Amino acid sequence: MKAVLLAAVISLVGALFGTPMYIKFLVRRGYGQFIRDDGPTSHHTKRGTPTMGGAVIIGSSLAAYGLAHALTGTPLTWSGVLVLFLMSGLGLVGFLDDYIKISKQRSLGLRSREKLAGQTLVAVVFAVLVLQFPNSKNRTPGSTHISFVRDTGIDLAFAGTLLGLILFIIWANIMIAGTSNGVNLTDGLDGLATGASVMVFAAYVLIGIWQGNQNCQNTPGLKCYEVRDSRDLAVVAAAAMGACFGFLWWNASPAKIFMGDTGSLALGGALAGLAITTRTELLIVILGGLFVAITLSVIIQVGGFKLTGKRVFRMAPLQHHFELLGWNEVTIVIRFWIIAGLFVALGLGLFYAEWVVGAA
Repeated sequence: MKAVLLAAVISLVGALFGTPMYIKFLVRRGYGQFIRDDGPTSHHTKRGTPTMGGAVIIGSSLAAYGLAHALTGTPLTWSGVLVLFLMSGLGLVGFLDDYIKISKQRSLGLRSREKLAGQTLVAVVFAVLVLQFPNSKNRTPGSTHISFVRDTGIDLAFAGTLLGLILFIIWANIMIAGTSNGVNLTDGLDGLATGASVMVFAAYVLIGIWQGNQNCQNTPGLKCYEVRDSRDLAVVAAAAMGACFGFLWWNASPAKIFMGDTGSLALGGALAGLAITTRTELLIVILGGLFVAITLSVIIQVGGFKLTGKRVFRMAPLQHHFELLGWNEVTIVIRFWIIAGLFVALGLGLFYAEWVVGAA
């Protein structure tokens, strides 16, 4: 528990005081946000705002995780390291995308195939490694079983280890692409994606602590959790949560800095990694319900236009639809935060209800 608290505090302080220094560095370099002409006209005033702030979130999370272990004398775990690898790897892809946009002053960074290739490479390496490194009780960080609040009876390795690995890589790629692009689409208003991410990471802090107290390796029982490093995953979630909190101070409206694809892809990757390693793969759909809703709005908009030639929303993603309806940006962000909080509460309620019903 000490490591969880230390990780949250260290990352919060690191992001809170590191972000303004990073802003000054970006301003000196002239690394400002490029605003698309086809977006809401109210966003044109944001042109030139420093971006790539996700680097602070990633750096603070990594430093907090390492220092929390160093100060408590506890060893690093493969589960924690692999989630942070996924976060950092996708953050690097996003950083390259952001840098090209800024250096060439255009809305297109990496080409779609290049960006997809980078995301896929990181996701495949993560998916392969997360099924390795069994501990003394032969438990690996990930599992080929599809999970909701714990592993279900659906095993992707139903026809052998090799097919199971291939199917798991595909499944992990779908999850990672879904969460990273979901956070990326949500990151359209000041503080929206950052604040929503804080809530989901907070949920994973609670889930990790709860799983650690009811872990099959320590307290075997009918409803114990088959998660390898649950307490350390709570440390990872706490580090990411604290970093987002500290960054939000500067990212809230009017934003002094944007996280960019560097941050949105990294945060989405961290959420997918936590879902896979805590065996809550389908639960992330509920916990991250706001990200799902905003992603669906884009799918509906594109699909509806192709089928009927008409737009369902005035603009997608969903937050821009409300902007064009005349809602104030801060109002949209706060109301979407409320929705994000309700989804998180529902997800945690289902997680706990499953344990209560199963233990009864």
